[in-house]
Amino acid sequence: MTNYGIIGCGMMGQEHLRNIALLPDARVTAIFEPNELMANAAKAIAPNAQLCASLEDLLAVEALDCLLIASPNHLHVGQFDQIAATRHLPLLIEKPLFTRYEDMAKLAELDASYMAPIWVGMEYRYMPPIQTFIDQVGTATGGPTMLTIREHRFPFLEKVGDWNRFNRNTGGTLVEKCCHFFDLMRFILKDEPVRVMASAGQDVNHLQETYGGEVPDIWDGAYVIVDFAGGARAMLELCMYAEGSTFQEEITCVGPEGKIEVKVPGPGRFWPTHLGEPPVAQVIVSPRSPKGPQQVEIPVDPTIQEAGDHNGSTFFQHARFVDVVKGLGMPEVTLRDGARAVEMGLAAQQSAASGEAVTLDADPWSLVTRNKTA
Repeated sequence: MTNYGIIGCGMMGQEHLRNIALLPDARVTAIFEPNELMANAAKAIAPNAQLCASLEDLLAVEALDCLLIASPNHLHVGQFDQIAATRHLPLLIEKPLFTRYEDMAKLAELDASYMAPIWVGMEYRYMPPIQTFIDQVGTATGGPTMLTIREHRFPFLEKVGDWNRFNRNTGGTLVEKCCHFFDLMRFILKDEPVRVMASAGQDVNHLQETYGGEVPDIWDGAYVIVDFAGGARAMLELCMYAEGSTFQEEITCVGPEGKIEVKVPGPGRFWPTHLGEPPVAQVIVSPRSPKGPQQVEIPVDPTIQEAGDHNGSTFFQHARFVDVVKGLGMPEVTLRDGARAVEMGLAAQQSAASGEAVTLDADPWSLVTRNKTA
């Protein structure tokens, strides 16, 4: 039995708890959640878990086999550093890995010195319809040259202490929300980004809200274009006031031989009941010759679907992570993968703010090298 220690049990942390409970060979043994309301909610999901008063207390629980960090974004690096100084256990860190360029040097040090596997939580890779899309993208396109990701979704949800309303805590929308998509771009195209251009802003959401006298500065819409070293281009279109859509994520890849699309619905709990059953994800292959789109539905087991808001992906991610904890595999989303996705998001934030394209080096730790030689 694999014993988890969980750090942070807000909305996403509780999704992790529900999915770990579905695994036959894993359980949550200890939880550190400083908010009393969230801690009580977590205890209701994992009643046999020990509630710890601090991260130090959690790390002292001898039975632990692995750790999960699911705390607010701006706490990830500090908590990772504290874990590294105390006890090296296999570690799953939720996205985004960090929120500031300045964190890169510390992460590079931790990557070199941490003596246990590290997996960055990029759940979108593990959505069954997106996995089907990824498996077929090469054959369907003959080698992708253009990739488009569109997310039309609901606004940011309310979080503990309203931490997700401000860029200083999240890294900005193009980091907090979109590092998933930048990770998918690299993963699908099997290439590295070299230039990022973006236009983004706060158009509709949160403008009438105030917290401690401050109006939120988090953006709710963006276009981002990314050039890749091998010549492929990718684009992200984000709108966070389009929750009336049938599908939340739509990804399209095109190449010399054809096109492939995947359409993924949003969380089932948000689907209007008067419309009947929620939509089912679709994968559509459209060859250039002979012409004729081929569409299939990709359902997800209802029990797994109901355990979270990410189309079953959190369950499948944990199943693979547990194998890594047991020594049966290697992390599929490395610390460098997580860092590169954030670097792309920060570059998009910078581009949108400045109106200028941002050039990236091919090395995932390019910012560390640049800072050391500056």
